Amino acid sequence: MDLKFKITMKKIFLTIATAALFSINVFAADGGKKTTETSANVSYTVQQEFNADFATAQNVAWTVTKNCQKADFIVDGVKKTAFYNLAGDFLGTTQVIGYNAIPAKSQKLIADSYKDYVANNVIVYQANEAINSDIDPTSYFVDLKNSKHEVLVRVTSSGNIELFKQVK
Repeated sequence: MDLKFKITMKKIFLTIATAALFSINVFAADGGKKTTETSANVSYTVQQEFNADFATAQNVAWTVTKNCQKADFIVDGVKKTAFYNLAGDFLGTTQVIGYNAIPAKSQKLIADSYKDYVANNVIVYQANEAINSDIDPTSYFVDLKNSKHEVLVRVTSSGNIELFKQVK
């Protein structure tokens, strides 16, 4: 075999061995949390920040898209999703909540504006204001359906509602 080939193979082996050893150390350090990566492209920085912010997270499943890196997980019995941009900045979290958790003012506005609609799912988004101070720190997204249409409305931190998206 060629000496150059042997050196290249040795470098590849050492890289793989180092990565495997590092993975074992990370697994041992986090107490053996279940983690499923649906993409091998989750950045190391994001994984470290996630582990620091959500140290007790269980059943973590990562997804990387062209726009963000996200982790679906359970913490304290609650299913949440954390979002990070591709640069590794924490954007915020979402979780499904009950309709009664949104402000009473908003419930009244929805009842008045969407009389023949039924509220299905409600998702609360807790934004990282350090990344973008122009967005509401807490927004609620309410899925409303009737026999013909489905819409997604956004409830602002002031309790107002706005059409976010026409679903059907």
